[in-house]
Amino acid sequence: MTEKISLPSTLSTSSNASAEVLLDLYKDMLLGRNFEDMCAQMYYRGKMFGFVHLYNGQEAVSTGVIKCLQENDYVCSTYRDHVHALSKGIPPKLVMAELFGKETGCSRGRGGSMHIFSAEHNFLGGFAFIGEGIPVAIGAAFQSIYKKQVLQDDLPISVTVCFFGDGTSNNGQFFECLNMAVLWKLPVIFVIENNQWAIGMAHHRSTSSPEIHKKANAFGLPGIEVDGMNVLAVREVTKEAIIRARSGEGPTLIEALTYRFRGHSLADPDELRSVQEKRAWIARDPVKRFKNYLLDDVLIDSKMIENIDKQIRTSIEDAIEFALNSPEPKIKDLKRYLFAEDQDENKE
Repeated sequence: MTEKISLPSTLSTSSNASAEVLLDLYKDMLLGRNFEDMCAQMYYRGKMFGFVHLYNGQEAVSTGVIKCLQENDYVCSTYRDHVHALSKGIPPKLVMAELFGKETGCSRGRGGSMHIFSAEHNFLGGFAFIGEGIPVAIGAAFQSIYKKQVLQDDLPISVTVCFFGDGTSNNGQFFECLNMAVLWKLPVIFVIENNQWAIGMAHHRSTSSPEIHKKANAFGLPGIEVDGMNVLAVREVTKEAIIRARSGEGPTLIEALTYRFRGHSLADPDELRSVQEKRAWIARDPVKRFKNYLLDDVLIDSKMIENIDKQIRTSIEDAIEFALNSPEPKIKDLKRYLFAEDQDENKE
């Protein structure tokens, strides 16, 4: 069963979301955008190392999906994971410190850009290789059902959201895990962030079936296509998928049509995409689009928007200061965290 959600030229909300909720969505999207812009600055200044993949342009997907979740729900990300982590509630300073390789980072400086993780926030990590996170998400969803059905847990079923890109939808893990999720009616939502390019390969050139949501037909789960540049459209389909998952009806596949404004990574000269294509997508910038909607349609006071802008800038400046002043991991702890250990052994 597939469903194509119309791609409206203007934002609208059928959920009658309050002004407070709408402002929270804007704040989260703006945090993601500004955080990534600062990451680019820090990378080129030599404060970050290795590959850094930024999320600019895709903020409506992260915010629209994750801000519908509860604290006990899980998120499994990809190598483009900074903004997913922020949306799930990991403090910006801990994410920034991780990117700097500092001991105070959310992965103790051992993970870096592609391996953001936080057990406290049920953020199951970023993964350097495509498709790696899908089986992990299936495991998280399975334990939710196990706790409910076998251990008789009284709490609502925890939902797991698994993000991945269009390139991953051609990998074996994708098909195997969709089959398992439907077979066991697991509370998992597969979110395909179709940003049109798998590194340097255009999506339409890499698959015999470009409409990824239709692949759900083969396994009997709902497949939904949505405008990934419209945070409210993403939010609406996600809310329905969460209700379905939490009520025991099984998984949903959401294909969010979006676009990354930067190259694949900060080391990518981005010469393969045409200027015309990039301009067409940038004209639909989800952050600017939502800001204009709040000012023009919801009639939010421009001073409130300005205050949010200032708050975000301050929080990112604080994150940079925290990361710069945080200690490096100690040489004696080089092999620490490789295996489970007695916590008493590490008390200083």
